[in-house]
Amino acid sequence: MSAADPSMIAPRSITGAQPALIELNGVSKRFVKPLDVAARIGNVFGAAIAEEVVHAVDNVDLRIAEGEVVGLVGESGCGKSTLGRVAVGLLAPSGGQRLWRGEPVEQMRAISARRAQLKMQMIFQDPYASLNPRMRVIDIVGEAPVVHRLISAKQQVEYVGLMLNKVGLDPTLMRRYPHQFSGGQRARIGIARTLAVKPEFIVCDESVAALDVSIQAQVLNLFMDLKAALNLTYLFISHDLGVVQYIADRVVVMYLGRVVESAPAAKLFNQPNHPYTKALLAEIGRVEPKKRKFAPVVGEIPSPLHPPSGCHFHPRCPYAMPVCSETSPALIEVSTRQWSACHLNTVSNTAGR
Repeated sequence: MSAADPSMIAPRSITGAQPALIELNGVSKRFVKPLDVAARIGNVFGAAIAEEVVHAVDNVDLRIAEGEVVGLVGESGCGKSTLGRVAVGLLAPSGGQRLWRGEPVEQMRAISARRAQLKMQMIFQDPYASLNPRMRVIDIVGEAPVVHRLISAKQQVEYVGLMLNKVGLDPTLMRRYPHQFSGGQRARIGIARTLAVKPEFIVCDESVAALDVSIQAQVLNLFMDLKAALNLTYLFISHDLGVVQYIADRVVVMYLGRVVESAPAAKLFNQPNHPYTKALLAEIGRVEPKKRKFAPVVGEIPSPLHPPSGCHFHPRCPYAMPVCSETSPALIEVSTRQWSACHLNTVSNTAGR
C-alpha cells in the first residue's frame, strides 16, 4: 500500500491527519463498585474503606479509516471487549471523546446521533447466548429495521430473506427458532441481524472463537466477502493471532487497558517492536523443521483494580529499567506506520545520537 493509503493513517492525536470513520481520543473506561452499607458504616468509625475501581481502558487513542480491518489483540482481561463496546456506544466512556466521521457523537443533534449510532454495530462472541431463544429468526433479523423505519412491516419477510441470502442461509428457515440451528448457522444469523440495519462500522468481538475451526474459516471468508460487497469497516477483536493475521489490515495490541503497539499486520508479525508483542507472537504454534525455544510471558496479568505504575508491563518485562516503573511511555513512531509505547525505543534513540 502507498504512504497515502487512508487505512494506514496514524492516530490524529499524533499526526493531525484527516478525519477517520470512527475515532477514539484519550478514551478511558472505569467501573466503580460503590461501597455497601457495612463499608459505609465502617468508614464512619475510621475503617477507611475505598471504593473499588476497575481501570478497564486507560487513555486510548484509536482511529479506524473507512474500509479498514483493524485487529485488536491482547490477553484476556486487557480491555479489548470494553474498548469495542465503547467504540459502538454500548458503554459510555469515563473520559475522552468518540467521533464519527470527525464529529463528536455526544455533541451531535439527537436525530444525527441516532443515525450515526445505527451505523455502528456489534457482533458478539457466543452465538448461543446472543440470540433470543423465544424469538423466531424473522423477528431477530427483521425487528430492528422495522423499528428504525428502514423498512415497513409489510416488507419484513422479503427483507429478512434478502439478509439471510447474504449470509448464506436458506430464507425458508426464517420461521425457525435459534435452537433449531447449528453454531455456525447461529453465527450467520447474528451477522444477518447486524447487517439488517445497514451499518458501516462493525465490532466483531471474538465472533468466531466459539466455532469449530472448519466453520471459523467459512465465517471469516463471509466477513471478507461482505466487506468487499458492502464497503464495511471492522474492528476485529480476538485472542487468536492466527485469525487476526489472516483478516486484519492493521493490528493494535493492548495490555491492561493501554495500547502498546500498532502497525500494519505484515510488519507487526514480521518485525514486532514492543516486548509484550514479541512475547505474544512467540507463543503462536508453528510447524517448523528446526527446534524453537519457547519462552512464554512470565507471570499473570496484574489486576485492573491496582494496575502497576509507569509502564503496566514492567513487572513481567525481561528488559525493565528503573524508568519503566516510574513513567508511562508515550506511543511513538518507531518505523513507518509502526507505533510502540516502550522506553527501550527512547533509550535506543538517545544512545544512537
